[in-house]
Amino acid sequence: MGDEASARSIEPRAWQAVLEHIEHTLLDGELAPGDRLPGERQLAADLGVGRSSVREALRVLEVLGLIRTHAGSGPTAGAIIIATPGGGMSALMRLQVAASGFPVGDIVSTRLLLETHVAADLAESTKRDAASAPDLTAAERLLDAMDDPALDPAEFLALDAAFHLALAEASGNQVVTATMAGLRSGIEGYALAGQGRIADWPATSARLRAEHRGVLEAIRAADATAARTRIHDHISGYYAEISPDTDLT
Repeated sequence: MGDEASARSIEPRAWQAVLEHIEHTLLDGELAPGDRLPGERQLAADLGVGRSSVREALRVLEVLGLIRTHAGSGPTAGAIIIATPGGGMSALMRLQVAASGFPVGDIVSTRLLLETHVAADLAESTKRDAASAPDLTAAERLLDAMDDPALDPAEFLALDAAFHLALAEASGNQVVTATMAGLRSGIEGYALAGQGRIADWPATSARLRAEHRGVLEAIRAADATAARTRIHDHISGYYAEISPDTDLT
C-alpha cells in the first residue's frame, strides 16, 4: 500500500502531462509560433485527460508567455502560439518586468540598443559567407502568420513581439536572446496598451508588416546600415504613434 502511495505521489498530475506534451511539440518543431493549438476537446481526447486539466495547462503556458488564448468560437478562437520555451534567465526577467513595471521609455531604449545591434549583426553574418548566413525561417513564418486578416490586434502584436525575438534568436547571441525574451511581455504590453490610440489600425498593421519585411530584405541583402536604420525607425515609429509627446530620435 505504501509503495502504491509513493508511486502516485511521483506521477505527474494530468495538467503537467498536458504541459509537457505541448512543450515537447514546440521544442521538436511540430508546432511553431504562429500556429494554433488543437482545441481543448481534441487535446483531452488525444492525451486521455479531462478538459479541466487541459485548461489548467493552457493557463500555465499563457502565464509563461508561450501562448495567447482567445475566447469564443470561429477561426480566431483557441490558443495561438507566440513563443517557444526559453531558459531561466528570461523567465526571471519576465517576473522582474511584471513586478517592477519598468518605464516604457526604458524598455524602448533598451530595445533600440539591442535590436539595432542584432539587425546589423545578422546582415554582417549574411555578408561574410553563405555558411554563416542566419536562419530566418522562424521570423519569416511569423510574418506569414501576421498576414492573416482574422487576427485581432492582441494576437497581431503578440506575433509582432515574437518576430523581434526570433531575430534575436537567429543572431545566436544567447544573452541578447534571453534579455529580449525577458522583455517580450513588457514589449507586448506597451504595444497593446497604446494600440487603442491608433486611429486607423488596419493601416498601421499593414505598415508594420511592410517594415518587418523591409528589415528582412536588408538583412538578406547584407546591408547592415539599412537593417540597423529600418529596425530603429520601425520600433521608434510605433512608439511615437502611441506616445506622440515622446522623441526617441
